[in-house]
Amino acid sequence: MAVELSYYYGYEAEQFSFYRIPKLLFTDSRFAGISTDAKLLYGILLDRMSLSMKNGWHDDQGRVYIVFTFEDVAATLGYKTEKAIKLFNELDTKKGVGLIERVRQGQGRASLIYVKNFAGENQTSENRKSRPRKNRGQDLG
Repeated sequence: MAVELSYYYGYEAEQFSFYRIPKLLFTDSRFAGISTDAKLLYGILLDRMSLSMKNGWHDDQGRVYIVFTFEDVAATLGYKTEKAIKLFNELDTKKGVGLIERVRQGQGRASLIYVKNFAGENQTSENRKSRPRKNRGQDLG
C-alpha cells in the first residue's frame, strides 16, 4: 500500500539537508567490492567532517578526525550494532578498502576516525599546500 504524499513546488526541495555520496565510489573499480550500505556510511562520515572542522577537531598533524561510534551509526541508519561494525570494517584501512582509519583512544573512549580522501593518492602533511592547524579542543558549541 502506497503512502499518499504531496509534490514539491518551487524551492521546497531546497528545505532539506542531504547526504552526498561521491559518484567515484560507484564508478571506480577500487571501490567495486564495497557494499552500498558502506558507501552510504562513508557519505555520512564525510558529512560529519564539517562538524569536526567547526569544532576544531584536528590532530597535531592538522588532520581532521570525527567521533562516530558503532552505536551512533546503528541509530542513524536503523541497523544493529553488528552491522555497523561490519560496515566500518569494509571501509577501514586494516580490514577493508582503506577509506577510513580508526585510532583507538583507550578503554571506554571512542575511537577517532580519520576519513581519507577517496579521490586522491597518498598524501602526507609534508606535501600538502596548507599548513597544519593546532588542535583547538573538543568543544561542541
